[in-house]
Amino acid sequence: MGYRIRLTSVHSLLAGFLLLILTGTFLLSLPISLQKGSHQTLVNALFTATSAITTTGLVVVDTGKFYSFFGQLIILVLLQIGGLGYMVFIVSVAVGLRKRLSLRNRMLFHTSLGHLSEDIIKFVKSVILFTLFFEGIGAIILTLAFLNDFPLSQAIYFGVFHAISGFCTAGFSPFSESFLAYQNNLLINFTLFVICFAGGIGFFVLYDLYNLWKRVKRRLYPRVLSIHSRFVIILSALIIFTGGFLILFSVKEGFKHPFLVALFQTISASTGTGFSTTDISKLPSLALFTLILLMFIGASPGSTGGGIKTSTFGIMLLSLFSLLRGKENVNLFNRDISPKVVNKAFGITLIALLVIILGTLILLAYEKVEFLRIFFEVVSAFGTVGLSTGITPSLSTVSKLVLSLIMLIGRVGPLAIGYSLIKKSEPLNYKYAEGEILVG
Repeated sequence: MGYRIRLTSVHSLLAGFLLLILTGTFLLSLPISLQKGSHQTLVNALFTATSAITTTGLVVVDTGKFYSFFGQLIILVLLQIGGLGYMVFIVSVAVGLRKRLSLRNRMLFHTSLGHLSEDIIKFVKSVILFTLFFEGIGAIILTLAFLNDFPLSQAIYFGVFHAISGFCTAGFSPFSESFLAYQNNLLINFTLFVICFAGGIGFFVLYDLYNLWKRVKRRLYPRVLSIHSRFVIILSALIIFTGGFLILFSVKEGFKHPFLVALFQTISASTGTGFSTTDISKLPSLALFTLILLMFIGASPGSTGGGIKTSTFGIMLLSLFSLLRGKENVNLFNRDISPKVVNKAFGITLIALLVIILGTLILLAYEKVEFLRIFFEVVSAFGTVGLSTGITPSLSTVSKLVLSLIMLIGRVGPLAIGYSLIKKSEPLNYKYAEGEILVG
């Protein structure tokens, strides 16, 4: 009897991302993708494709100067697919062909988004509408803003590119210094605030808010958001407020509008976008470490961003609070949180820390760069953020490959990667006697 390898939905998800990365690597290696006189190594093409499909934004070359218009379009398509999740595109095609989704594809969709909606088709349609709405409005406003500096055709291109990159929290930009030249431009700053926050808050929250708006419009009851949406919105506000205050405290001098700079970098890091209005390498240590914490926590579940996710961080805080109060159960909005959810939150965080520690150790072994810069780069890769202190282009081949792997883990999810590597154990019909171990 032959041995049959059974692929789980996680394996299929990983295989899909790997196929897209390899396709992107091939396309970006073509001469038509490069500016005249440019030469690209296979590792750099692989790194850029991985960064695009994982919506990270870390770059080893100047996107606007190194890649041709065709190459930039390839990057734009990759980050759009990576931002929405390629399973959304599969479902969209199935809807267009009027085909029923198989149970396997439904499970794969669940793994891709981290949630199983009762009506997948309706949810996907909403996701596409949200994307078109925020990217469309963002593109129009940014185009109007860029008309002050560029002719109409270029203004439209830059407006569309940055709207898609912003909503997909990708951070790619044809501009060599990201948005440094628009540090004090209120219209561009606040437009990016909205589309980046919308991309990072999660499609589940957007879907919930949309349904709430419809119920209010139709005068229907009840008019409440789900526990998840309320929790994520409160956490996101607290994280942005705390991070913004710490960064503002560290950069209060040297900027015309330090509040604007602090708020922009906080939202960029916490949503996993990666745009910047200042030179990250010149920020003080307090600001850099604050950005590291924001990138590690990341965006919300079901979003285009990475990190351990806001809700994971919040569940751990609630669990710690319950422990200190001597309570066995974790409560949220007068509801008990399942122990499985609490264990999953700590499991995700522990795996994330192990990945970051291992990646940092490898880069420290191969690079002669100070610890904080390397640590910043590794966390940025895991959080699929793309903010950089400027060391990525000069990294060795080994370090670039390590960062590419970390970006993939950060996009797919550390727990999903763990599930794919470890065989699931069979349920036991018995229970061992308890053993006592001292901790703390």
